[in-house]
Amino acid sequence: MKKTSIILILLAMLMPLIGYSQPSINDPFFDQVSYRGAFDDQNDWTAGWANWDAQNTNYPAATQTISGEITANTTWTSDKVYLLQGFVYVVNGVTLTIQPGTIIRGDKNSKGTLIIERGAKLIAEGTANEPIVFTSNQNAGSRNYGDWGGVVLCGNAKINVPGGEAQIEGGPRSYYGGTNDNDNSGILKYVRIEFPGVPFQPDKEINGLTMGGVGKNTTIDYVQVSYSGDDAFEWFGGCVNAKHLITLGTWDDDFDTDYGFSGMVQYAVALREPTIADQSGSNAFESDNDASGSTNTPQTSAVFSNVSIFGPKKETTTSINSNYKRAMHLRRNTGIDIYNSIFIGWQDGLMIDGSACESNATNGILNIKYVTMAAMAGNYFTTASGSTFEIRPWFFTASFNNDTLSSYAPLLIRDPYNYSNPDFRLQSTSPLLNNSGFVGIDENTLSASNISLYPNPVSDFLNIHFGKNIDKVSIQILDIMGRILYNNELFNVNDDMIINTSNMPAGTYIIRIINDKNLLQKTFIKQ
Repeated sequence: MKKTSIILILLAMLMPLIGYSQPSINDPFFDQVSYRGAFDDQNDWTAGWANWDAQNTNYPAATQTISGEITANTTWTSDKVYLLQGFVYVVNGVTLTIQPGTIIRGDKNSKGTLIIERGAKLIAEGTANEPIVFTSNQNAGSRNYGDWGGVVLCGNAKINVPGGEAQIEGGPRSYYGGTNDNDNSGILKYVRIEFPGVPFQPDKEINGLTMGGVGKNTTIDYVQVSYSGDDAFEWFGGCVNAKHLITLGTWDDDFDTDYGFSGMVQYAVALREPTIADQSGSNAFESDNDASGSTNTPQTSAVFSNVSIFGPKKETTTSINSNYKRAMHLRRNTGIDIYNSIFIGWQDGLMIDGSACESNATNGILNIKYVTMAAMAGNYFTTASGSTFEIRPWFFTASFNNDTLSSYAPLLIRDPYNYSNPDFRLQSTSPLLNNSGFVGIDENTLSASNISLYPNPVSDFLNIHFGKNIDKVSIQILDIMGRILYNNELFNVNDDMIINTSNMPAGTYIIRIINDKNLLQKTFIKQ
């Protein structure tokens, strides 16, 4: 094959876009968006209903106390403020409807908790202008993690516990699990859950929103969990889907999947605070098949796409709680898939923990694709003690289109760490735009299947292989601050481009390969 040589002073790599062979991500549930992370450069889907200052928000005093069982169809109206006292159960066959704009407060002394039992429904459908708010009964300025229990949904969908059912963790009497994956536990839409999460028993806590065996006909959309005393969202089996999830200042894990959860989630964002973390080790993602890592089925096979995780370490100088662990801790035979997502500012990046998960990764059961990790304080990749699994080269498999950066600045995200009013949208020139696996393929599309880059990291020479003819393409070289240092236009490309990097200083660079269809970009490390 003909070779074309170009000598440059610096380089970078390639962040290809396009195309999934994985059926899990091709489900019609997913919007076919072209960007990585939960936001593009235009739409802020948190606007109007999310709250970034739950500590100091003044809520009216409770006017009606709710305790015990709700045994008949009931509506809570927005002209009242409700106080949950102890475990409040909505029993089988009963629907609790909550009007838009209604405020529900949780009693601190009795750890008020709302539990929707199997066969019951919660219809909590707020609006962007009138969200439904579950919050602490403490006064503004005096609220804290775990002031009350949280919201628990128990459904009849399949879980992988022997016998097909289990008692929900944390103390309630309620059981979850069954055989009906189409089960419907109701609607949670435009809902805020503030200061929940109670460790009633060691390692068995109520989370912000706990979902046990919840079926796919349940609606979970536009839900914010703030300052949970345990996990923000935890799924125990079931197959419920969800969109537009926010976690703010979580104590333990942001997204925890277990006991065979097989639902799909798109558009989720987490913002962590530096000083608060759990002694068990706080992660953004924690995923197990079950507590023992068994082969019980259904296997945990959740699919997450378009997630933006902003960890506790905003800057390299930011001091964080020593209990912060990993952006992703995937363990105990999980088969989770994570696509089109960004993870920023954690202690460590990705841990694939245990031989079962390593095998799942090798065999395409566990997938991480079109994922960017940036600004990890420690190790980007960690494995269990004694493991020989080479996680780094697996993550950097060319067709996975993953990458890492030492800083998140080149991603050009507007203002994600503004704790009083964060803006997670991308700038109009962000490389995360037009950079997802959803972008379609046509004859002149740049993709991982027809362009490859090697080796990475590089010492002396970098090769860009064009596997098919591209009518016209521009090559841009940028430094880590995003400044364009080289810009060249090529025509009728069907060759190998060789870049001499021997005189290039060690560090991280960026290369952009652009045509009229899309842009490919990735970080590149020069040793």
